[in-house]
Amino acid sequence: MTRKTPYWLWATLELPALGFSYEAATATDLRVIEGLLHPTGEMSARLLIITMLASPLALAFRGWRGPAWLKRNRRYLGVASFGYAALHTLFYLIETGTLSQILGQVPQVEIWSGWIAFAIFVPLALTSMDAAQRIMGRHWKTLQRATYPAAAATLLHWAALEDWAHPAAALTHFGPLVLLEAYRVWYWYLRPRPRALA
Repeated sequence: MTRKTPYWLWATLELPALGFSYEAATATDLRVIEGLLHPTGEMSARLLIITMLASPLALAFRGWRGPAWLKRNRRYLGVASFGYAALHTLFYLIETGTLSQILGQVPQVEIWSGWIAFAIFVPLALTSMDAAQRIMGRHWKTLQRATYPAAAATLLHWAALEDWAHPAAALTHFGPLVLLEAYRVWYWYLRPRPRALA
């Protein structure tokens, strides 16, 4: 069966990006660009979390349609997450201004963690299409597991941006994912299993 792109989902995911882009394009003050950094980054993180929730939710709530829908559409959600991360990065580069300033900020935790997350996102997004999956075979799934370090770097980036004093927003968003992934690990590797009869 041919997979059909859910155009309504793409349109929904694109709407905030169009609004952010319009604000940036018509801005006459860099403070507007600075103000767009947080919503674009937060949108990217939220979509990443939703994408990653698909498998553990399907395991925890078998038979529920919600996780099944997420699993069918997680590739689109993941690409959208990358799109907002790219927009977030672009606004950061514009707001920072010069290459020397950008390089000067790299040693800061909140900056290098963001660059690491984005660097991991790039190959994931570039290989998101069916053709890449066919060409790469089993290696495609191995690459996709890089989503986990990308999520960890995103969480670190978000928490560090809050100066570690108020990481509640980042933890609130990532908390359910951490708990469900812990349940997934327990289910597959740690839970007691009935012994086979001799």
